[in-house]
Amino acid sequence: MSGRDLIENEAGAVVEEQTGADLLRPLVEAPPARLPHAALPGGVVIGELIGMKDEGRTPLVLFPGQHGSAALAARTVVDLHGPHIGRKVVLMFEGADLSRPIVMGVLREDEAWLLADRPGQVEVDADGERLIVSAKEQLVLRCGKASITLTKAGKVLIQGSYVLSRSSGVNRIKGGSVQLN
Repeated sequence: MSGRDLIENEAGAVVEEQTGADLLRPLVEAPPARLPHAALPGGVVIGELIGMKDEGRTPLVLFPGQHGSAALAARTVVDLHGPHIGRKVVLMFEGADLSRPIVMGVLREDEAWLLADRPGQVEVDADGERLIVSAKEQLVLRCGKASITLTKAGKVLIQGSYVLSRSSGVNRIKGGSVQLN
């Protein structure tokens, strides 16, 4: 007897036996679940990053109001790494489709930078005619073995395996004292 053979049920009526594919068809062909606009305050939902698949390229997320309890594969606009697993993430949904989450960011919560640990700030000002780069303590321009370092104290250090100073006009070296070799 095949899965499509007619069988007689207990009441004596003839019914067609359904296969697993027949039972899943209504779920697969159903329109995607959509969040009502009232359920999207500000257009975002807070979920949780519970893992990564595809060698870290695809985040897996859970969020309130999702259908089922399985994690959903999501796309992301930010770089996510192992330490982000277990953290709250900001989610949006492509076309308001709950099965197509997009991770917009990771919430920082109570982990603000301590003032001493905060990364250095560099200020850049460009007006089309000149570029000004400012730093509080030290500015280093480095390429391979060569570097130019400007310090807060006013020192300019030029280092490299070969340093050339060339001028079509006067090439002056001025200082309180000038040392050669």
